[in-house]
Amino acid sequence: MAKIADRYFIVDPWNIIEEDFNPSYAQVAESIFSLGNEYMGTRGFFDEGYSGQSLVGNYFNGIYARLNQTPSAYKGMVNSTEFMVNAVNWLYTRIKIDDELLDLHNSKFSDFRRVLNLRNGLLRRSFTWATKSGKILNLIFERFVSMGNVHIGAQKISITPVNFSGKISIVSGLDFSEAHRIFNKNFWDCENVITEDSYLSITGKIESTNQKIFSSCIFHGDIENQKDVFINPKAAAKEFILDLSPDKEAVLIKIASNIVYTGSSKEDHALFDLQCAKSRQDLGALDYCTLKKENTAWWDKVWNNSDIVIKGDELNQQGIRFCIFQMFQTYHGAKKGTNIGAKGLTGEAYSGNAFWDTEVYCLPFFIFNNIEAAKNLLFFRFVTLPEAKLRAAELDCEGAFYPIATISGRECCTLWQHASLQLQASTAVVYGIWFYDRLADDKNFLYDFGLPILVEVSRMLATRGSWTDNGTKYGFYGVMGPDEFQMMVNHNCYTNYMGRFTFYYTLSVLDQLKDHDEDQFHHIISRMGISADETETWRKMADLMFIPYDEETKLYEQHDGYFKLPHVDIHSIPVEDFPLYHHWTYDRIYRNDMIKQPDVLMLMLMFNTRFSEEEIQKNYEFYEPRCIHESSLSPSVHSILASQLKKHNEAYDFFRFATRMDLDNYNRNTHEGLHTTSIAAAWMNIVYGFGGMRSDVEPISFAPSIPGEWDGYSFRITYKNNVILVDVNKQTVTFRNTGSDIIPLKVYDQTIMLGKEAQEFEIPADRRG
Repeated sequence: MAKIADRYFIVDPWNIIEEDFNPSYAQVAESIFSLGNEYMGTRGFFDEGYSGQSLVGNYFNGIYARLNQTPSAYKGMVNSTEFMVNAVNWLYTRIKIDDELLDLHNSKFSDFRRVLNLRNGLLRRSFTWATKSGKILNLIFERFVSMGNVHIGAQKISITPVNFSGKISIVSGLDFSEAHRIFNKNFWDCENVITEDSYLSITGKIESTNQKIFSSCIFHGDIENQKDVFINPKAAAKEFILDLSPDKEAVLIKIASNIVYTGSSKEDHALFDLQCAKSRQDLGALDYCTLKKENTAWWDKVWNNSDIVIKGDELNQQGIRFCIFQMFQTYHGAKKGTNIGAKGLTGEAYSGNAFWDTEVYCLPFFIFNNIEAAKNLLFFRFVTLPEAKLRAAELDCEGAFYPIATISGRECCTLWQHASLQLQASTAVVYGIWFYDRLADDKNFLYDFGLPILVEVSRMLATRGSWTDNGTKYGFYGVMGPDEFQMMVNHNCYTNYMGRFTFYYTLSVLDQLKDHDEDQFHHIISRMGISADETETWRKMADLMFIPYDEETKLYEQHDGYFKLPHVDIHSIPVEDFPLYHHWTYDRIYRNDMIKQPDVLMLMLMFNTRFSEEEIQKNYEFYEPRCIHESSLSPSVHSILASQLKKHNEAYDFFRFATRMDLDNYNRNTHEGLHTTSIAAAWMNIVYGFGGMRSDVEPISFAPSIPGEWDGYSFRITYKNNVILVDVNKQTVTFRNTGSDIIPLKVYDQTIMLGKEAQEFEIPADRRG
C-alpha cells in the first residue's frame, strides 16, 4: 500500500484546475483533461500543437486495426492482435504572428490556467502570449464534445490583442497523420478531401479492418479572409487571416462531425454514405452556443440523478465527481453493442481492449445510474457470441469462450497463460446477465439475448472441466483465476464457484422460460440442440462441483494446494521492487502465496449475502495480508469488505486514493490514460462500502457507516425507475425516494416501504468511524 500522491491540480468541488503549466505534467494533464462521449474521445492536448512531450490522441469506440503475428506452432495460441487506433485530430490548429509560431514549449507566456468544468463538460484554457516582437495577446481556447449528438465536437478560439493592431494567421483543419504511439506508425489511408467555403471534409480508412471515419467541419466567426492550405497528405485545412484591434476579441469557431463506418454489409455502407452526404447540411444547422447549452442540460440531468456529496473532505469530493464524470463520458448507451476499454478513450495503454472488469466493476455503476447503458454493454457480448464460439473451438472446447481482452470479440491477448487459462471473462458475462436480470426484470432481453450466451458458456464449462480420478467431484484444471500471480492451478475457488453458479443459473433460466412461454422454450431447445441429457449433465456437474473449503477454519482455499505454498511476507519486499513485473523474473512471481489482487475475496463481494459474516472475516484476515494490490482494482474490494467488517480505519486507508488514483497519479502512469474500471470501483467503494448497499438480495439492502474523517455524505441510485437519495451524517441516515412509486428496501436488516416521505434511521455505534 506504499502509494504516494503526486498532487498537481487545484482542489475544487466542481472543477479540475491547472495553473502555471508545468511541462513535466503535460501528458498527465492530457489524460486528466480528456473529453469523451462514448462515441469518440479526445485527450487534453493543446489545440495549437506542442513540441514538448505530448500524446495527441483522438480515439473512436470500435475503430481499430489488426496486426498478424508469426503463427505459433501450438494450437490455441493467438496469432493476431487488434488495437484502438489514434484517429483524426479534429482540433488541429496552428497560430502564427510575425512568422512566430505559438508553441508553449518555446513561446513566452504567462497567466496560464486550464479548467475542466465537471458540471457541463467544458474544457477552457487561457494564457497571455508575449511574442518576440513585443506583441501581447490574450488567448482563450474552449472545447467540448456533444453528449446528445455524439458525432459532434466543438472548438472556440478567442484572441484579444493588448498592445497592437495587426493580422494573425490561424490554420485549422482535420488531420489523420498522427502516429499511433505504441507502434510509432500511422494506420490511415485518406481520400475524398473536400474544401468549400468555411467547410472541410476528409475520409480516412484502415486497410486491415476496412473501417472508415468521415470527418468534416464548418467554421464560424471572423472568417472573411480564408484560403485552402496543404499541411500533409492525410489532412484537410484552411488558413484564416484575422484582423486584430486592441482590446477587441476575435473569434474562430469550429464545429466538427465525425462519422464512423464499422460494418461490412452493403446496407451499413449505404447508411454511412448517406450520413456523409448530409454532413454539410447537418453542420450548417448547428451553432456553438446552442450545443453548449444542450450539453449543460445533459449534465444537469446526470448530476441530479447521480451526484455524490462528501462533507468535510474536499479531496474526495472533487475525486468522486471526477470519477462519475469520466464514467458518463466513457459510456452512456450512445452506441448499442460497444464496450469499455480499460483506458476508455483516453490513451493507448491496453490497446483499447475491454476485459472482464467491464461486467464486474463497470456494470454495477451503470445498472444503478443508467440501466439502458448497462443493457447495451451486455448486448456487445451477444453480438460477439460467434467469435466466442470460434475461440472455444480453438481451445478444444464446445460452446463459447469469451476473450480476456478484446475490441471486436476476438481474443487480443497474446499471452497464452491469460488467453487460454482465464475462464472469468466467460463467467463474468453470465454474472452480468444475472445482475441485469435481477435489477431490470427485462425478460425479453434475458430470453432473446441472454439465454443463448448462458447455454454456450455452460457448454464450454462442461467441456473445459474434468472429473476427479474417482469421479466424485467436478472442477477446472490448469487455470488462472483473478489472482494472476497463480498460474496453471487446479480447482481455483473463484473459477469453480463461478462455474457452479453458471450451470445453476442457466438451468434456472431454462425453467423460467418453460413456465413463461412453453412454445418459445421448445423453439430455443430445438434451435440450440439442447437435450435433456445435456442439462442433466450440467446439473450433476454443479451439484458435485469441488469448492475447496475448510469447515473448521471457515477458509476457502484459493486453489487446490495454495495453503502449502511458500509464504512471502509482502511487507519485507523493498519498495523499489515494485511493480514486481518490472523487477522480478516472471517465474519468481508464481512460486509463493503472494496475491496480486483479490480472488476468494472477489467472490465474497460479488455474492456477499451467500457468505456468513464469520466466513467473510476469516477469509479477509487470511488473504488481505498476502495481497500486494498490484492491480489498481484491488484496494476498493478490500475497502468494501473492511467496512462491512467494521474495520473502519482499514476501510478508509484502502479508500484514501480510490477516487484520486489518476488525479494524483498514484501509480505514476496517468500519462498513459485513465484507469476506467478503477474509477468505477471508486463509486462502488462509496456506495457498496460506506453505504453498505448489497444488490445480490431482494430487496436491495443498506447498512451505512460513516468514516470518522467525514462530516457526512450522500449518494443517489436509480432503482426500479426511481431515484433513491441516501443522506448520511454522523448520527443518522435518511432515505428519500424522489420518484413516484413505493419501493421496498432493507435498512439494517429492517424491511421498509419507501415512498415520498423521508425515513430516518440511527447509525449503530459500531458503524461510526
